[in-house]
Amino acid sequence: MRRAGALLLALALTGAAPAAAQTDPAEAARAADALREAGRSLDAADSASDRVAALTETIRAYEDGLAALREGMRRAAIREQAIATVLDARRDEITQLIGALSGLPQSPETLLLHPAGPLGTARAGMMLGEVTPALQAEADALRTRLEEIALMRALQESAAETLAEGLAGAQRARTELSQAMSERRALPRRFAADSDRLRALVEGSDTLDGFAAGLAATAGPTAPEDSQPADFAALKGQLSLPVESTVLRGFGQPDAAGVARPGLVLAARPLALVTTPVPATIRYRGPLLDYGNVIVLEPAEGYLLVLAGLAEVYGAEGEVLQGGRPVGLMGGADPKTAAFAGAASDRGGDLRTETLYMELRQGGSPVDPDPWFAKDKD
Repeated sequence: MRRAGALLLALALTGAAPAAAQTDPAEAARAADALREAGRSLDAADSASDRVAALTETIRAYEDGLAALREGMRRAAIREQAIATVLDARRDEITQLIGALSGLPQSPETLLLHPAGPLGTARAGMMLGEVTPALQAEADALRTRLEEIALMRALQESAAETLAEGLAGAQRARTELSQAMSERRALPRRFAADSDRLRALVEGSDTLDGFAAGLAATAGPTAPEDSQPADFAALKGQLSLPVESTVLRGFGQPDAAGVARPGLVLAARPLALVTTPVPATIRYRGPLLDYGNVIVLEPAEGYLLVLAGLAEVYGAEGEVLQGGRPVGLMGGADPKTAAFAGAASDRGGDLRTETLYMELRQGGSPVDPDPWFAKDKD
């Protein structure tokens, strides 16, 4: 029975957690390198000819690096917990293993003291020859798991400093981007906004649908000059989401309260950068109803892309933006380093607590945006 228990312990120790849960230290190193490179890009952005573009890329780099670091910390915490759980459940057997190892003779001469004489000595030698390798294998497995726990803890401790620097760098980049957006020279304008008419439209609209319909009915050319409906339609299935996110609710899918909206609800990280997926004219930017800050983009004649729920919006009505240019930031706040690390282990490595609502309208009516965007929405 004791030997069967020892074999069970050996199997448990060598199979403490699935291989998929293991953390490659090289992954953590790559995440740290990505954050350091983002820091160098932030320093270089001061001298860049297009500072807005440079800062946009820098913020994206920080977001990617922080997400990778979150995932590495999450996997390390899961692996450590899995090993610790198995070891704790086998505490009695490990105690027996340690006792058995400590009771083994330290030198062959000890066998000469066997009271049964030469025959007893021979039998004892045969038993030790059979048991010792198994005990040693179990001890080696235990040592490997304890060393792995130490590695996981070292990874998390070393990540803390890199994490603090990355969070601070990302915040600095966002601040500098907001400043660069306010200081930049005026962008090309497709039309001069009628502020009075816009204000009247906002105040007179009691739904997003009514506001968008009124905006679409505005006379005059407002889409980018080189943008045609046929060209925009050709991009179907190729667009990137305006923010690093996952789809929380699909087109027409009701929420917990049973309210269905004709758009996508995207789950994003706090303070994530929001960009325009395509070249577009800003038709409206500012607060609207209970949606928070809203920005309405016109990528082509007859199409409107509505992004609602931003904490900060950039630009002005009538400005023509290139694809990938920033239009705002999500709300929320990055947690402090300790909270960040704790959240990574408790709830997953990539906390997406902010929501962005997105509608695509064609001819004044909402259409399902999902087919327009590439399928890698993670």
